[in-house]
Amino acid sequence: MTVYIDDAVHPWRGERWAHLMADTLPELHALAQQLGIPRRAFQNRPSGVHYDVPAPLREQAITLGAQAISRHTDRALVRRVIANARALYVEAGT
Repeated sequence: MTVYIDDAVHPWRGERWAHLMADTLPELHALAQQLGIPRRAFQNRPSGVHYDVPAPLREQAITLGAQAISRHTDRALVRRVIANARALYVEAGT
């Protein structure tokens, strides 16, 4: 099982952000906790479950074992990771 972090390319509030995704929700939550990201930051969305990670924390995530993936060079892998993140979405109340 693996945790992934994509390129920090998404601008928001003056910073660049990456997406932290994983093969399983327990892995995703565990690494987010190690990074000090609160559970309330978890994004359970139909487009894919993830945590947004500011660029400075991206390197720490990689140090902790996240696999860096690039939307520019790892397109097939990124598509697979995003498809898996979508499959992990759980509608509230179900």
